[in-house]
Amino acid sequence: MPTQTHLHQQLLKVHTQGKTLHDITPQVETVVREAEIQTGLCVVFVRHTSASLIIQENADPAVLRDLNTFFAKLVPEDGRSYSHAHEGPDDMPAHIRAALTRTSEQIPITQGRLMLGTWQGIYLWEHRQRSYERQIVIHISGH
Repeated sequence: MPTQTHLHQQLLKVHTQGKTLHDITPQVETVVREAEIQTGLCVVFVRHTSASLIIQENADPAVLRDLNTFFAKLVPEDGRSYSHAHEGPDDMPAHIRAALTRTSEQIPITQGRLMLGTWQGIYLWEHRQRSYERQIVIHISGH
């Protein structure tokens, strides 16, 4: 007899404090527990074009600092390089950074838990200078 697939979806709101990486792993893990799905897939999707999601090392904060430094050099906020600038000098660079990273991540679920590696965390990467309330959709399917 086939196992019936169950779906669970929840909107997570994250208040950012300007351009930085925010560890959202605990919030996503809570949603997975509440979904009561033992085996399946968790899709995490950010509903914005100037923020992104990454799975990255969660043990050494230097990794996150180095990522920020690298992207600051790769996509400068000089205010002269972009024609889309009416929302401020950080807006177009934020769109480019989001295009170079991801707006969604998929993580398998086994025995009711995210199957992240030992040193992996899920991060919302705010690419704008000021604070925002970002919306993240967590969609879980499985049984």
